[in-house]
Amino acid sequence: MNLHLQEQEGFEAFRHAYRAAIKEVRTKIEILSEDFAVRHDYNPIHHIESRLKTTESIEEKLMRLDKEISIASAKENLFDIAGIRVVCNFIDDVYAVADMLTSQSDVRLLTEKDYIKNPKPNGYRSLHLVIAVPVYFLDGCEEVFVEVQLRTVAMDFWASLEHQLRYKQNKDISSRVDIELKACAEVSATLDRRMQKIFDDLNKMD
Repeated sequence: MNLHLQEQEGFEAFRHAYRAAIKEVRTKIEILSEDFAVRHDYNPIHHIESRLKTTESIEEKLMRLDKEISIASAKENLFDIAGIRVVCNFIDDVYAVADMLTSQSDVRLLTEKDYIKNPKPNGYRSLHLVIAVPVYFLDGCEEVFVEVQLRTVAMDFWASLEHQLRYKQNKDISSRVDIELKACAEVSATLDRRMQKIFDDLNKMD
């Protein structure tokens, strides 16, 4: 029988590495945002959120993947233990921030899933990156994975409410509600495109 993660030797160091990686990436993004604002008199980021998966959530995901419940297994198989969500103002800002982050020499891009250009069937839109960053400790350097989700304010609004309606109500969602939620996602996407065009048009007038 597998021990729970928190019962295993090295568990605190395991969680500490991901907490440190969140701080590392968040600081990088904040510096990029401030530098962009100084150079262009405009901040592309609306706000930043971060989260570290709970022990229970890590164990549940390993079980779903039919993987061993161990620290080594979690490090090898899970890429979203540390997560950062970057909410941007406009669609172009999403890609600009992603490019600025992944172009840094000490950031290694592992995967990119573009659910903005290719939305999920339910209408979900976001840009998902999995990156590896070096984190320096007293006994050396460790490369740690962080999932970075980038989306617009409109995408975040839809995703937050969709999640609340779908998963927090403890009710089965009918096909009619599914259709309605996807329709709302399309309305949100149309709003994003129109706001982007207004922003671009205003910039052309400067």
